[in-house]
Formats: sequence, C-alpha cells, structure tokens
Amino acid sequence: MSNHQVADLRNVALVGHGAVGKTTLADLMLFKAGVGKRAGSVDDGSSVLDIDEEEKHCKHSVSSGMVHFDHAGKRINVFDTPGYPDFIGQAIGVLQAVETALIVVSAGSGVQVNTRRMFNEAGKAGLARAVVINKMDSENIQFEELLDGIQQMFGAQCVPLNLPVGLGHDFSGVVSTLSVPSEVPAGTVMDPAEINQQVMDAIVEADEALMERFLEGEKLAPEEIGAGLTKAIAAGTLIPVYCVSAKSDIGVSELMDGLAASALPPTAITRTARNADGEEVPLTVSADGPFVARVFKTRIDPFISKMSYLKIYSGSLHKDTSVHSNSLDKTLKIGHLLDVQGGQQEAVDSAAAGDIVVVSKMDDLHVGDTLNDGKSGLSMPPIKFPTPMIELAAEPKSRSDQQKISGALQKVDEEDQTFLLRRDSQTKELVIQGMSELHLQIVLERLLVRDKVEVVTHQPKIPYRETVNGEAEGHYRHKKQSGGSGQFGEVHCRVSPCPHDIDPEEYFNKTRFVHMREYHYDPDLNFAFVDRITGGSIPNQFIPAVEKGVRERMERGVLAGYQVQDVVVELFFGKDHPVDSNETAFKMAGSLCFRNLFQEAKPSLLEPIVHVEITIPDENLGDITSDLNGRRGRVEGMDTAPGGYQVIIAHAPLSEMMTYARTLSSMTSGQGSFTMELSHYDMVPPNEQAKIIAAAKKGDDEDE
Repeated sequence: MSNHQVADLRNVALVGHGAVGKTTLADLMLFKAGVGKRAGSVDDGSSVLDIDEEEKHCKHSVSSGMVHFDHAGKRINVFDTPGYPDFIGQAIGVLQAVETALIVVSAGSGVQVNTRRMFNEAGKAGLARAVVINKMDSENIQFEELLDGIQQMFGAQCVPLNLPVGLGHDFSGVVSTLSVPSEVPAGTVMDPAEINQQVMDAIVEADEALMERFLEGEKLAPEEIGAGLTKAIAAGTLIPVYCVSAKSDIGVSELMDGLAASALPPTAITRTARNADGEEVPLTVSADGPFVARVFKTRIDPFISKMSYLKIYSGSLHKDTSVHSNSLDKTLKIGHLLDVQGGQQEAVDSAAAGDIVVVSKMDDLHVGDTLNDGKSGLSMPPIKFPTPMIELAAEPKSRSDQQKISGALQKVDEEDQTFLLRRDSQTKELVIQGMSELHLQIVLERLLVRDKVEVVTHQPKIPYRETVNGEAEGHYRHKKQSGGSGQFGEVHCRVSPCPHDIDPEEYFNKTRFVHMREYHYDPDLNFAFVDRITGGSIPNQFIPAVEKGVRERMERGVLAGYQVQDVVVELFFGKDHPVDSNETAFKMAGSLCFRNLFQEAKPSLLEPIVHVEITIPDENLGDITSDLNGRRGRVEGMDTAPGGYQVIIAHAPLSEMMTYARTLSSMTSGQGSFTMELSHYDMVPPNEQAKIIAAAKKGDDEDE
C-alpha cells in the first residue's frame, strides 16, 4: 500500500447524474498524475474505469470503479460511480468509504434528478461536499444562472473557488477566487474579488477565532486560510464549486490541486461503531488503534473470482493474518491484499487506517460485513440501500442453462445490493428485483456476456400483502383417522390487527393480553404470536407447531395468495389427545384456524406505495400530473429546478408504475427522469381489490 501517512490520504467519490463526464474526468486526472501514456476514453472503450463489457458497450458506468494517484504529496483514491438512478446502490456503498463527495454537474444540463439525490445521500453519510461544473465548453452556457440554480438547490454555501474565463468554445481557463491574481484575465465571467469576500465569509464562519480577527480587519496568513478552508468544508459552511472541462483539459489541474489541499483526510470525519455492549463509540483513525474495517463493495472478477473492497477505519491489516467477522461470528484467514487500479491489481503486504484495500477469494464476506481484531467486538452499522421495486420472473431459455442460472444470478446478487434474488413460494418462480427495467436489462446482458446464460423473463405478480381490519375469535379441530394412530389437535385463537410503530415490549403486556405467557414478534411483518395458554390445555411441546402453522398460512396468504402482515394471533385454549396428538396435527389446526378467522376479521389487500421524484421540463408539467392522477398517484409537492425543470414529489401504487419509465420518456421526449423507492403499504380500493382477487384464482390446497 502507499507510504503516505493517514493525514495525506484523500478518499473522493465522483457522484451525480448520468452523462455529466465523471468517468472522463477520473481518467484525465489519472493521466495528468502520470499514470498511463494517454487518458482513457469512454467513447473508444479504453477507459481505465469502464472495465466490464456492458459498460464499454453502453458507454456509461454500471458499477463503481476505483483508481488512485499521487498529487502534491497526497495519495488520492478516486471512485467513479454510475450516474443513472438505476444503479444508485453502487454509489451508496462507495459513500461509506470516502470523506469527500464531488457532485459533478453538466454545465449544459444543470442540476438533474440524480444530482440532487446524490448531494443528499452524501450529506446523510456526513461527508464533505464540493460541486464540479463540467463541460464548461458546451454551447449556450449561462454561468450566473447556473450558479444561482445550484445555490437555490443546495444552499448559499456553494461558492466558486474558481471562475471560468470565457464560456462555451471561448472557455480557456479558470481564475482563483481564493487567491485572486493582481491582473484578472479578460473574459472572466464574474468579479473574483467579490466572490473572494464570500469565500472568506464562509471560511471564518467555521472558526470563531478567525472570524473575530477577520472582522477586525486583520489580514490572515495563507496557511491560516488553507487550514480554515478545510475546516469550513468539513463543517459545511463552504461547499466549493470548481469549473472544468474534462474533454478540453481545462481547470482539471486546478481541481486536482484543490483536492490535495482541501479534500478531507480520513481523520476529519468521526465515525462510530458499536461495542460488545451495544454502545456507540467513536473510532480513532490511527494505525495503532483496534482493527475495524467494513466491506463496502464486492466485485466478481473472471480471473481473481470474488473481490471484497474494505475501508479500514481503525488499526492495520496485514496479509496472511486472521480477523474476526461479526456477521459470521468466526475467524477468517486473510490471504492476499490487493491494491486496485481500475481493472488491474497489485499485491501489497499491508494497509492501515484511512486507506482502502481489496481481499480476494473470501466467499464468506458480503457487503456491509464488519471485520475486527476479535477482541474489541466493534461493529459498524449496516449500510442502508434503497429497496428494489421492479420485478421480473426469470427462467433459462434452454434446459442446458438450468444448472447455471442460479449461480450466475448469485454473482450479481453479491455485487449489486439493489438487486435481489428470491424464489417465490407461491408460484415457484425465480424472481429478480431491481431498481428499474434498464437495471434488470443490464443484469440480463451481463449474464449473457459473462456467464453465457440466456434468460427469458415475464412480469411476476405485484407483491401485494393481506391484512385484517377487524377482530375474530374461534376454534378449529383437526381430526383425522386412517387406521392406527390418527391426528388430533384443537386450537382456540383470536385474530386482530397489529398497530404500526409499536414498541413490542410496551405493547405486549398482561394488561392488554390477559394470561400472556410469552410472545414472538416479527418486525418485518409487524406480526405477533401471543401464547395465552392456561392450565396446560395444549401441551407446551405443541405450541411452536401451532405458530408454525400460522406462519406458513400467512406466507401462503388467504384472500389471494399474498403474504399476510400487521396481525396479532392469540392462542388461548385448545385440546389434545394422549395418542393422536402430534406436531403435524397442531400445525394443521393452527393453519386452518387462522385461515377461517382471517376471513371473518374484515380482510383486505394492501398494495405497495412508492415514493416518486420526477424531474421534467416545465412545459410537460400538466401532462405528467394528469398522467399521475390516472395512475392513482398523489402529488405531495413540487420544486423548481434549474434550467426550466420541475421536480414533482408524489406517491403512487407500484402496480401503476411498473412501466412508467417508458411512458415518461415518451411524454418528455427523453428529457424526464425519476427515482422510485418503497414508501409504505396502503389499502387497495374495493373495486381494484375485487379484480385482484378474481385474477388470482386462488383455491385452497389444504386437505381438511
């Protein structure tokens, strides 16, 4: 690994919307730092960062990539991330490994839907943020309007650290606003001295001592301004704005200087971990501290196999040593450590706090896993990824691919945390879930190119849910005699709704549930099974079987074959037989009792509701809102975005949004974009519910 001290490390992520030039910018910085004989190009497939065949074919990133270089005495690790919302999971993972996020904006397009989202995601991760306005050589640039739009969207803290000299094809350089030259070049679009005042105000705002001296008219030393700049960026009182053209190589050297001088070192951000007692403790970014690292990215390389990217938050890691995995609760032997440069790897002996390293062929490691020294018990919080909502049922096109499809899809599942793979218990279908149709299309192309597996897909069922709105109480006796020992089990239960946002320890008490002995609560389904048996009316060994029968029936559904949620099942009485009672009998009794009571307790269907943010040109606003109303959508608010765009914030049923990407593209001539993620479940309107139940054609397959 590098010989740099932790204070000389700079971990930076390039994030933002698609087609703003992030990959081109990273390739150029790498070349200008002396790595390679020429800058890689997205257009001709020579980019150092676009290493997968589908990226070269599509000419845009679908995975995050990493390069590193030395500049001005600093080791700079740069991550390039996909810009389209379909692949946002790759960017979110990277944000957990860096200290600075560069929000790249196209000068011609301004702030787009994913620009805004990534700015907010970087803020939630507690990172320093800077804005890079790329493509300053594009035509028809209105710089002051563009800057005003950025400040309106992200705050007045966004202040240029340099200004463009000329615009469009006249863009020829940049002028510093931090150290204003005595002679300002002709064509500079704004007054650098005026912007310098804004820069200084932002710097001293983060340091009371500097502010006091500055307001008294004292001149600050350059080193004080430099230190104050980094402090202001860390505090968020200053969000630097840089102007560049990666294509024309203008302003990129100044950006690299800015990263070396003022991007945050790993020591500038305090991250916390939980100790063995569950207490949050701050991590000291030091090679001498207890070893703590987390997997933030996985890549399946065709030659090296599985590669796990680790951010080391504390301590040091050496090759051929053992570490402890909290999620597996076991010791793992680390073999090779790799330093990654795009698609190339170099073996290294060690890595220390603040740096990033790759371990290979560790099949037990997954994204989000914490590794530690086995003594401290420290564990990092899980990485929160958006929930993928678009589903397709998948099957191999040929019988020869039957054995390969699961393994091929499992690779994608390892690499992409917004791709999920499951086997539908109802239909026995293999279902793949992604962020959009494009996301899943790219996955299928990857299977074909990388694993030679051709997959056919079709639309699966919408993941509706079933619940109850009332209460019902009753019993069911399961009795079966077929010669010899029979089956006998009788259960008396009560079914009722389970409120949302409860504290189980407070809610499930003996005042509310008389004679309660214990309860089991499932937070994912908001379901509770309450044991209220008295007098041994059901022997203890059969009670788990009753719960198992209820759970199995919940999974299979009652109304239309969908998972049941938001219910409480109380078991309060029953009968057994000394010979014929067994676990099978009580499981069946529990299942059928629940089925019958569910139907009496005002059952209804729930549908997934998604939160949608749609960015569209002003002139399409009326058409889009009208279309949303036709999809049973509810507009929650609107924001004005720069460049003549509107952002619509809405909720809509997933069933109405499955093919929305096509509609939006058609209605906006390809200029609209949207993000979508699960918000909550809500009641299906009665007329729609009747259609869904009729279409399900559900029949009870239980033998009574």
